[in-house]
Amino acid sequence: MNIKHIQILADAESDLYDGQTFYDKQGEHIGDYFWDSLLSDIESLLIFAGIHRKEFGYYRMLSKRFPYAIYYDVNGDVASVIAVLPIRKDPMWIKDKMDGKAE
Repeated sequence: MNIKHIQILADAESDLYDGQTFYDKQGEHIGDYFWDSLLSDIESLLIFAGIHRKEFGYYRMLSKRFPYAIYYDVNGDVASVIAVLPIRKDPMWIKDKMDGKAE
């Protein structure tokens, strides 16, 4: 796929802020490291979008440094990040979050 743009939807941005807040409580600068790491993972979609397996109707890429999954869709040359969710949560919680997304 030839991705030229990455769009982070409002829900996914909120997920990123939630993760950063969680990791800020774990120690100094860990939230910033989480933010930078996840954005780096998301930026890699410019190269790797479309190669990941689908789950809940969306592509799912696992973060390299944190236990998070990045759910995204591809339309033309745009990869849209739908959600960024912790994979250590109850699988039913993740399913409920993703069921609320419109395909």
